[in-house]
Amino acid sequence: PYVIVCNHQASLDLMGMVEVIPERCVPIAKKELLYMGTVGWACWLSGIIFIDRHRRDAAIDVISQTARTMWRENVR
Repeated sequence: PYVIVCNHQASLDLMGMVEVIPERCVPIAKKELLYMGTVGWACWLSGIIFIDRHRRDAAIDVISQTARTMWRENVR
């Protein structure tokens, strides 16, 4: 298992990164992208996990929940 950290400069960079990273990876993006019209819809439909960076507890909860799901389904 590994983690890829990308510091993208624009909202559309995320869509390009989704095409480049391995198929079994799931990107995590800031929740603000969800409300950006077509980009938000495309991100949501492609399975991106959104975290709220302004609410630290909520972000930790989403990441912990994702980790538990990965462990339960034996996904590396």
